[in-house]
Amino acid sequence: MKVTLLQTDIEWAQPEVNIRRAEALLRANGGSDVYVLPEMWATGFATEPEGVAEAEDTSAALRWMRRVTSEQQVAVCGSLAVRCADGTYRNRHYFCTPDGVSFYDKHHLFSYGHEDRFYTAGQQRCVVEWRGCRFLLMTCYDLRFPVWSRYTEAEPYDAIIAVANWPQSRQTAWEVLTRARAIENQAYLIGVNRVGDDAYSHYQGASRVVDARGDIVGRCADDVEQALTIDFDLAALQSARQRFRVLDDADIFNL
Repeated sequence: MKVTLLQTDIEWAQPEVNIRRAEALLRANGGSDVYVLPEMWATGFATEPEGVAEAEDTSAALRWMRRVTSEQQVAVCGSLAVRCADGTYRNRHYFCTPDGVSFYDKHHLFSYGHEDRFYTAGQQRCVVEWRGCRFLLMTCYDLRFPVWSRYTEAEPYDAIIAVANWPQSRQTAWEVLTRARAIENQAYLIGVNRVGDDAYSHYQGASRVVDARGDIVGRCADDVEQALTIDFDLAALQSARQRFRVLDDADIFNL
């Protein structure tokens, strides 16, 4: 499974500019199965979405994601701030393939930044399968809540995709939590963060892929818009899970 991390800078509330940036990086790094963009990659982290979030049914960013998947026969994922048909705003993590679109609505809204005042939280986890790999979709702040990402036999997965706007001021947490979620679930963790600045924070990036042992198998440079491709071995992951059966002893949680 080849996954390309698209660590982008984000121009505030300029979807067309950000689409062009994402497309240039993607097309310069062909040959992957999955391309992963950051959280709210088309607008920046808009905690107050009115006037910034796109309507879901006319979103240029979502339309681009769907077009690329069809043209390139790949999967593209990342979250967008959208206004839904029912009038609610969602931080919606889309996973687009040539066969259709799946999505996960961010469950743990970032109350410290008042995201919870304007967005509606999702209540369901989302596991999607693409080319034999099962991905659990997560968004930024979700990383701090291990029960939400817990691997279960009822809802198994091979890799977590965590998209983020994670500021440099909390970089240590990003470093630790991405590794912790991979270790405790014996899964790959694909963490894609942005770089650059907005009105509130500086973003270092440090996007990475972590394996089930917690080892970083690939990492983007700091403060650089960059693509990084990792080819990971699902057969080796399943073999490791069979040999060292940590998940058999996991606590059972009811969400």
